[in-house]
Amino acid sequence: MVQIEANAKINLTLDILGVRPDGYHEVEMVMQSVGLFDTIRVVRRQSGIDLQMDAPSLPTDETNLAWKAARLFLDVYKIQAGVAIEIEKRIPIAAGLAGGSTDAAGVLMGMNRLFEKGLSAQELCALGEKLGSDVPFCIEGGTMLATGRGEILRRLPDLPQLFVVLAKPPISVSTAWAYKTYDQVGVARHPDTKAMLAALDEGNVEKIAGGLANVLEEVTMKAHAVVGDYKRALSENGALASLMSGSGPTVFALAQTRPDAERAAAAISARYPEAKVFVVSTAGQNII
Repeated sequence: MVQIEANAKINLTLDILGVRPDGYHEVEMVMQSVGLFDTIRVVRRQSGIDLQMDAPSLPTDETNLAWKAARLFLDVYKIQAGVAIEIEKRIPIAAGLAGGSTDAAGVLMGMNRLFEKGLSAQELCALGEKLGSDVPFCIEGGTMLATGRGEILRRLPDLPQLFVVLAKPPISVSTAWAYKTYDQVGVARHPDTKAMLAALDEGNVEKIAGGLANVLEEVTMKAHAVVGDYKRALSENGALASLMSGSGPTVFALAQTRPDAERAAAAISARYPEAKVFVVSTAGQNII
């Protein structure tokens, strides 16, 4: 049995540069792993794929991205065996935290170890790219610049260790809806990605916090005012800065100390008891 901790991600920046000829959006994002994770256990079996999850709302058949990851690995490497996969979910569903993508990434990494293929991160990412744009980052982990559809990755200096408050309101946001709405209305403020890269090079926490920006935040906030409410509550209670992650609706905040993060988390929980709130730290590069 192989066990993998599959980390969630947040976006320090998310910019959309346009629509590509293939219909996908050209993006530029600074992505960061955080220490909220799903636990994935992979066991060899005689044949077939058996996927079990403790999230009743998620499918466990061939429509699940983790199941697709297992099928892809078995087919590409012509493995004459099957796998049983158990996923213990902690990352909220449809939250902008790459929960489905990181589960697929975890399955690929787990099967690489289980079947002793010795694949490099680059080889695993080539598989992951076939499953989804966020999967390669979830394989690599740490702090990275993602371009193209999100699958072209460049390793960045590690974010100085910070504490992260994650707060998800009781709503779900469709990524397809967010991008379609952005295409229709656009936004006023775009991230200064170069400034964020310079801040990471310097390890300047204040500049990193000041550079947080996500073009989808304004889109989602107009439809779901609670995103703005969460941002204000976090920023008023000890956080350096706050931002919506991905297409949302999860809002995250950066804090320099755990007490600061706990204070911000307590404020959100008290004011919005329906929120799912986590206090974690930033996470580094994955060990393949």
